[in-house]
Amino acid sequence: MFKQGNLLKTLPNARNHEVFEDLIKHPFVRIERIVSRGQTSPETGWYDQEESEWVVVLQGNAELTFENGESVSLEAGDHLNIPAHTRHKVSWTDPERETVWLAVFYPSGEIE
Repeated sequence: MFKQGNLLKTLPNARNHEVFEDLIKHPFVRIERIVSRGQTSPETGWYDQEESEWVVVLQGNAELTFENGESVSLEAGDHLNIPAHTRHKVSWTDPERETVWLAVFYPSGEIE
């Protein structure tokens, strides 16, 4: 009936690649835990998603870069809303420890 867990315990090994884990999948929302350790997006190409994404860093540090040249540094507790089709990439994650993200994907449109 209930599914309980802890987002910061028993972290997967992210030394070789980022780990993406769907926590909730629904036709209108998807919640994902991402664990990074030094990974970045490829040099070429951008994330350009159909849905909007709200992301929070629960542990660690990261930096996102946007196509317009703006960069945003994130540390534990920082969150950011990325509207659909806002081209972005992960430009840095802490190579010394895991960065744990919680990402919520939802249909584009007005939010309050």
